Amino acid sequence: MSTSPWLSLVLTVLKACGIVFLLSLARGLVWLINLLLVAPISDPLKNMQGPEGSALQNHFREVMDPSISPDTHENWSKAYGKTFRFNGFGKHDYRLMSLDFRVISHILNSPVYEKPWQTRTLLSRLLGRGVFAMEGEEHKTLRKLIMPAFSVQAVKAMTPIFFQKAEELRDRWDTMISHPTPSDSPAFPPLPPPPYSPPHSLAETVIDISHWISRATFDVIGLAGFDYHFHSLQDESEEVYLAYRKMFNVADKGPGLKGLLKLYFPIIDKLFPDEGSRTTDESLRVIYEAGKQLVQSKKSAILAEKASAKEIKEKDILSLLIKSNLSSDPSKRLSDADLLDQLSTFLFAGSDSTSLAISWCVHLLSLHPDVQTRLRDEILSLSSCSSNSPLNASSVHSPYAHADAIDVLPFLDAVVRETLRLCPPVHGTIRVATRDDAIPISSPILLRNGTVVRAGETIPIRKGSYVHVPIEALNFSTDIWGDDARTFKYVSSSFFPEGILMILVNRPDRWASLPLQARAPSHPGIANLMTFSFGPHSCPGWKISILETKVFLATLLPHFVFEPAADIQKFNAILTRPYVYDQFEYGARLPVKVGRYVV
Repeated sequence: MSTSPWLSLVLTVLKACGIVFLLSLARGLVWLINLLLVAPISDPLKNMQGPEGSALQNHFREVMDPSISPDTHENWSKAYGKTFRFNGFGKHDYRLMSLDFRVISHILNSPVYEKPWQTRTLLSRLLGRGVFAMEGEEHKTLRKLIMPAFSVQAVKAMTPIFFQKAEELRDRWDTMISHPTPSDSPAFPPLPPPPYSPPHSLAETVIDISHWISRATFDVIGLAGFDYHFHSLQDESEEVYLAYRKMFNVADKGPGLKGLLKLYFPIIDKLFPDEGSRTTDESLRVIYEAGKQLVQSKKSAILAEKASAKEIKEKDILSLLIKSNLSSDPSKRLSDADLLDQLSTFLFAGSDSTSLAISWCVHLLSLHPDVQTRLRDEILSLSSCSSNSPLNASSVHSPYAHADAIDVLPFLDAVVRETLRLCPPVHGTIRVATRDDAIPISSPILLRNGTVVRAGETIPIRKGSYVHVPIEALNFSTDIWGDDARTFKYVSSSFFPEGILMILVNRPDRWASLPLQARAPSHPGIANLMTFSFGPHSCPGWKISILETKVFLATLLPHFVFEPAADIQKFNAILTRPYVYDQFEYGARLPVKVGRYVV
């Protein structure tokens, strides 16, 4: 009996598919055996000391959960020294962590170490191919191109916008105090009591300051970055603003298991898109269409002025970036799509990170009324900040001169820096070795076999190993900041129940006389902090963030009194955000009692 040609074809295809499947399975088994059994044998990190764990146990929560990570970092560094290893996804995935600045400097400055492809893929998905998602020559070229937009002169040109939006926020809060509502949302349950309440309350209106400040800083970066009006302080209805907010809300939930699988198997997202993927895709579509029109209009205007030999007067970041791009080597110029990718990066870094800095600062001031009073008095020493003489857009005071005066206020500078030290928007960062390397150390390491690696010597690391840079741990290190690195000298710790996060509060006076270990060259971080990192991948907009934070505080404090409204904790998403204790499911919130300041 002859076989049908079609049946023969089907059998042949099935055999071929079976062979491909078996080969793929065999390849997968070989990869798994190498990953779990063979490769760990030659991993030099196995000789390092560190916390123990079972074969597939990870230490991610201990390292990344801000409710326990400060204790974790301190305990591990005491037990194993400044440089140690811990489990990533198991014993087969040893990872390096260090609080030794010689190690950190090498990691952050050497071209051997890059952000892992997984991190860059996640960032590119949300922000496009921006400066945070690039490495190597691409990053170097882009960084050089964008830096003129963050010069001292460029930052100073933004100060009128800082004042404008700070005053607009002040007016909105003043209206909310005059016409209070029971709650920002009736859907929220009652707030848990804060760890500290003043004996005589001067504030009654509860405002979610993180939400409102984020709206204000979004407006700031819209104007300062692109000369684009989001009007989010007035009404959260602008299409592009809503698209960004929806997309970042999805990102705050974290990738989860499915998100991690999609990194390795992108087809999952195409075949089985979930609500988060659909929201992100729709948001990106809205952002791309609006951004494309914005880039084209800006470029046309700049080219027209260039052709007429007129001075290009635009001061927003996008205009400066386009101008710099047109002046560069044509072979190194960014395409319109690449320019567009920078918009999302600037919006994310320029709004959310700064809004968190301001929000955490107001929160800490609410917990410490003596610091709040002292800071307010210093700000009021500038007459144009007083309640009787506010600095408005029509004021005779120059916003540039006034911003300069605010910037040099010593206690304000100390409070802002101390807040950034204790509440860094980014909890930590990660790098991967792109080839085998030897890392120099400045603090001795005792290996598991009893061998001592002395200061000035090196430790080996192999290609593919991950290195975690613990920004929070370096900001909290007692070796750098002293024994009181996690305490506040003005307030007794008895105010804070055991385990409460806000024992990690600020001590602004430490900045009047920094420990030697916190000064350059011992401390290489920008502004004596690890918050902005350092090296080729340091935050380019750190001057903007600090000055914007100071202007907002100098505008708000002369008009308002802040008191704690709830027990506030931290959680890590892309950034470190606040939430109300035992109400995590309601998302990022930072309710604070706000009242009018009366002389």
